[in-house]
Amino acid sequence: MDADALLRTHADRIYSLALRLMGSRDEAADAAQEVLVRLWQHGRDVPDERRLAWTLRVTRNVCLDALRARRLRTAASLDNVPEPAATEPDPSEHADAASLRPHLDAALDALGEPFRSIVVLREVEGYAYGEIAEALELPLTTVKVYLHRARQRLRDVLRIRLPPESLPRLDRATA
Repeated sequence: MDADALLRTHADRIYSLALRLMGSRDEAADAAQEVLVRLWQHGRDVPDERRLAWTLRVTRNVCLDALRARRLRTAASLDNVPEPAATEPDPSEHADAASLRPHLDAALDALGEPFRSIVVLREVEGYAYGEIAEALELPLTTVKVYLHRARQRLRDVLRIRLPPESLPRLDRATA
């Protein structure tokens, strides 16, 4: 497969995963561009049956590096700013919430790695367990266990943020 065909085949997947991991369109576009350059440079060297996993792994790693750099920049710029006092969400905010998406995004942001990547790859992007295991270089059973734990953490965070009747169903059976 030539380089242009590789880029066309994987560009949408790369950007979609980067957007989910980064949370910002601009940062996701930057990360996707970096991954596409790497795919263009090295993608032909990766066997066809491993190319998807390789691409997902590179995308995740580029995004994690960018998130670490963002955290370092934020921490450096906030060194002298006092931390605000924690406040409980106002119940009226729940009634005014137009959508579940902001709450899900915040819950996803609360997950650490590799839990967040596993949830995004499985629940948002729809990848199979085997593909996720290969992409993240984890055993299949570990992916399943981590996904179970991540779903539980999402439920816990959402229970705090939302009234019980508006909670989404997060207990899909693992296969």
